[in-house]
Amino acid sequence: MVSVLHGRMEEITRTAALLDQARSGRSGALVLRGEAGIGKSALLDHAAHLAGDMRVLRTDGIESEAGFPYAGLHLLLGRETDRLDALPVPQARALRAALGQEAGGDANGFLVGLAVLTLLAELAEERPLLCLVDDAHWLDAASAEALLFAVRRLDAEAIAVVVAVRADEPSPFDQAGLPELPVGPLGEAAAAALVGQRPEPVPGYLLSDLLTEAQGNPLALLELPLDGEPRRVPSSRYQRLHQVFAERVRRLPEATRRLLGVVADASTADAAVVLAAAERLGCTRGDLAPAEQAQLVRLVDGRLVFRHPLVRTALRETAEAGIRMAAHEALAAVYAARGDVCSYAWHRSVSAVGPDEDAAAALETAARSGSSRVSAVASAMYERAAALTADRARRGQRLTVAAEAAADAGQLDRAAALADQAADYVADPVQLADIALVRATVLDSRDRPKEAHRLLSDAAVAVASLDPRRAGHLLFRAGRAAAHADDLGALDRTAARAEELGVPSAHLVTALSRVIAAQHALSDASVAPLRVLVEATTGCAQHLELLDIGWWHLMLADLDDAHDVAARLADTARQQGAAGLLASVLPLLARTQLMSGRHDDAEASATEGLRIAADTGQRRHAVYLNTVLAALAAVTGDEERCVELTAEPVTRGVTPGNVHAAGALSLLDLGLGRYESAFARLSGVLAAPRRGGAMASLPDLVEAAVRVDRPADGLPAARRYAEWAAHVRQPWTRAVALRCQALLDGNADDQYAQAVALHRQGGPPFERARTELLHGEWLRRARRITEARIVLHSALEIFDRLQARPWSARARAELRAAGESVRAADTGAVQRLTPQEHQVVQLAARGLSNREIGAQLFLSPRTVGYHLYKAYPKLGVGSRSELASLVADQPDRSARVGA
Repeated sequence: MVSVLHGRMEEITRTAALLDQARSGRSGALVLRGEAGIGKSALLDHAAHLAGDMRVLRTDGIESEAGFPYAGLHLLLGRETDRLDALPVPQARALRAALGQEAGGDANGFLVGLAVLTLLAELAEERPLLCLVDDAHWLDAASAEALLFAVRRLDAEAIAVVVAVRADEPSPFDQAGLPELPVGPLGEAAAAALVGQRPEPVPGYLLSDLLTEAQGNPLALLELPLDGEPRRVPSSRYQRLHQVFAERVRRLPEATRRLLGVVADASTADAAVVLAAAERLGCTRGDLAPAEQAQLVRLVDGRLVFRHPLVRTALRETAEAGIRMAAHEALAAVYAARGDVCSYAWHRSVSAVGPDEDAAAALETAARSGSSRVSAVASAMYERAAALTADRARRGQRLTVAAEAAADAGQLDRAAALADQAADYVADPVQLADIALVRATVLDSRDRPKEAHRLLSDAAVAVASLDPRRAGHLLFRAGRAAAHADDLGALDRTAARAEELGVPSAHLVTALSRVIAAQHALSDASVAPLRVLVEATTGCAQHLELLDIGWWHLMLADLDDAHDVAARLADTARQQGAAGLLASVLPLLARTQLMSGRHDDAEASATEGLRIAADTGQRRHAVYLNTVLAALAAVTGDEERCVELTAEPVTRGVTPGNVHAAGALSLLDLGLGRYESAFARLSGVLAAPRRGGAMASLPDLVEAAVRVDRPADGLPAARRYAEWAAHVRQPWTRAVALRCQALLDGNADDQYAQAVALHRQGGPPFERARTELLHGEWLRRARRITEARIVLHSALEIFDRLQARPWSARARAELRAAGESVRAADTGAVQRLTPQEHQVVQLAARGLSNREIGAQLFLSPRTVGYHLYKAYPKLGVGSRSELASLVADQPDRSARVGA
C-alpha cells in the first residue's frame, strides 16, 4: 500500500507521462532533484506503484559504497544475472566481471555500459521496464557511468528511468543532459494534511511551530519530535532528523543493532547475503523485527531497505568500531564462500586496521584476475590496496597502476589525481617515468599537449641511462605531443635530445621532427621521413602505433591503406567495446571516408565520434571531427553549418584544426563563387609560419588566384604541390597537380586530359569532378562543345552523387551554356537517411543482425530496429534482402566513383 502524496500533482503527472511513454515503446528519463527528506524516495515508491505490471528494477546509492565500483549496478541487476547468457559474449563477460561473477573477465567501462544497455533492452522486450535510482549522488562512479552510457542511448525501448539526487550534493547526473524536475517544499495546506498522517495527533498549539520548523519538508513534518521546547539557536532540519533516527537506533536491542550494522555496511541489499553474515555474528532473522516495528527498515522483494539514508548514517555513527569491523569480516567470509573475489577482497580490506599487506594483496589479486587492469574496478582495488600498504615504494607502485587503470577506463580526472598521489611515494626514476606517462596521456587528451611534452621529455632524460628503450618511447611520445601542439621548436629539441642520449629510437624521433617541419614548410621533404616511420613500425600490434601508421599513410596520400588501418582499428575497438580507442580512430576513418567520396559514411563516423568523445572527454578529437563535418558542409554548400562547425578551431590560433577549418571555409567560398574571400583567407593561412595540414588547400589557392586574375600569386602553391605530388607517387595527386598547371597555363588541353585519365585510376571523386568541371569550362570556351558536354556530364553525375550542390549548379550552368537543358538532381534515397540510419542500413545490408549492429554502434537492438523501421519507407524496401540489393546499386554519396 503506497501512502497518499500530498501536494505532488506535478511530479506525479510527469512521472505518469514518462511511464505511459515507455508503455508505448519510447524510452525516457527524469531526474528528481531536491533536499534531503523532501520526498524523492516517496516519489520513486509512487512511480513503482504506478508501474503496475511493468518490470521494476531499483538501486540505491550508498555513501559508504561510493568507492566500490559497480556496487550500485549489482543492486540494480543482481536478480537478472541469469539473463546474461543472452548477451553477446564480450558484453556478458564484461558485466559478469563488473558484478564479481567471473574471474579473468574484462570489466571495460564501455563494454559494461553496452551490456547494461543490451540487458535492459532485452528485459523490455518482454514487458515495459522501469528503472529507479535513489540517492544517485552516492552512486559509485563506475555504476553511474554505465547507467548514463545506457540511458543516453535509449530511444525505441519500452524503458523509463527515474533518478533521485540530493540538491546540495554533486552527482554524475548533474551535467548529464537529462530532463530534470526540482522537488520543492510542500505548500501549507499539503503540509498540514501530511501532518495528519503522524501516528500521534499534533496538538493545535504545536502545529504552527512544527510547520515553521519543517518548512514544507515531508520527512521533517512526519519525524520531528513534538517537544514544545523553544529553539533560540535553531539547528538545521537535517541535524534534527539525524538526532531523531540516532535516538531510535539507540533504543533497539543490541542484537538488532548488530544485524542492522551488517545491512548498513553491506555492498548489497540482498537479504540472503546480509542474514548469512549476521548469523556469523550470532544474529537471527527474528532480531530484525524490532527495527521493522520501529519503521527503520523493511523487506522488499528480498532486499532490506532503510526508511531513509539517515538511518544508515545513524547506525554507522552510533556503532562501535569493533562491531563495524566484525560486520565487514562476516561479509567477507560470506562473499568468499560464494566465490565473489572482488567483494571478498573489498570487505576484507575495509575490516583492516592500519596497514595490512594480506588485505592489500587480496585486492591486487582480485584486480588482476577480475578486470585485467583496464577497468574502474581494478583502479579502485589498487587504490584501496595502496592505502593498506606500509612500504612507500610499494604504495607508490600500486597507486601508479591504479592511475593507469583509471586512464584506460577513461576516468581522466581520477587518473590525474592518482598519479599525483603516486608521485609522493615514488623515488625510482623508472616508476616516475610511468607516472609521467599517465599524466601526459591525460594532458594530451585534454588538449594540453605542451604540458604533456614537458613531462615526457623530463622523464625520458631521467631514465635514459637506466632504461634507454623506455627513454626512447617517452621521447617519441613527447615528439607526438609537440606535434599536437604545433611547437616545432620543442619537436626539434626533442629529436636532438634523443640523438644526444643515444636512445634506440632516436632516428624515429628525428624522422617525426622532419615530417612536421616539412609539412609546415609545405615541402616535399616530408615524404622520405614518413616512409622511414611507416617502414620502421610496420608489423606493430600496439593500437597507438597502428593509429600513427594510419595517419602517416594519409600524409602520403595513400587513401586505401590509411582507410584500411582505420577500419581495422575501428572494428577492433567495436569488438572490444573500447570506446576510448574508437574515439581516437574515428577522426582518421572519417577523414579517409571523406576523401574517398564516402560522404555519408564520413558524416556517420564523425557524428558517432563526437558523441563518444563527449563521453570520454577527448576534446582534441572532437575539434578535429568538427572540421571533417565542416568540410562536408562546405561541399554541400551549407554555409550556416560550416561556419558553426569551424567556430572553435578558428578561434584556437593556427593549428592543424585551424588550417582544416580555414580550408573548409575557403572551399565553401569557392563553391559559392566568392573567390576574393577564398583567396584572402588561404593566402593568410599559407603565409603563416605554422601551416601543418595546409598541403591539401594549395590547389584551392591556385584556383582562387586564377579566378581573381592573380595567377602569379598561385604559381608558388602550384609548384610546391607538384613537387609533393611527384614524391608521394599517387595518381590522384599528380592529377590535381596537372589541373593546377592547366589553370595557370590557360591553354592546356593535354594537361587536363592527362589529369582526368589519372583520376580514373582512383582517389577522391570530388577532385576528379572538379578537374572535369574545369576541363569542360575550357573546352566550351574553346568551342569544342561536344567534348565539353561529355566531361561536364561526368562531373555533374559525381557532384550530384556527393550532394555538392554549389558545384552541381556550376556544372549545370556550363551545360546550359553548351546548349543542353539539364534536369534537377535526384538526391537518391540513401541520402535522405540520418547519419545514424545510414550506419544501421549499411551494416544491415551486409547481413548483420540487429544485435550485432547494436554491439558495433553502441545501441540497443531495439533502437537498431527502430532506425530500420524509419529507413525502410524512405528507401522503398520491405526486407533486408531488398535493402542489400538497393545499397549495392544505389548511386549515393558512399559510392566509390571513379575507382
